[in-house]
Amino acid sequence: MIHTTIQNTIKIGTSNGVTLPAKELKRMGIKTGDPIKITFEPVQVDDEKLELVTLTQKLIKRHENALKNLAER
Repeated sequence: MIHTTIQNTIKIGTSNGVTLPAKELKRMGIKTGDPIKITFEPVQVDDEKLELVTLTQKLIKRHENALKNLAER
């Protein structure tokens, strides 16, 4: 089974990395320590989409507690 997602790189110490969505790992039956094959390529994002992503990230951060409470229901 193949799953494709776009993830942003994050700072991990002096390196960069990406996270894997927990719900997708669960759906695919992948557990910590399981070997997986990773293929990656840079994604070109146009300015309009980048603006939308930035706005969405700001809204998520602003309403983080409310969103966590909703997710726990």
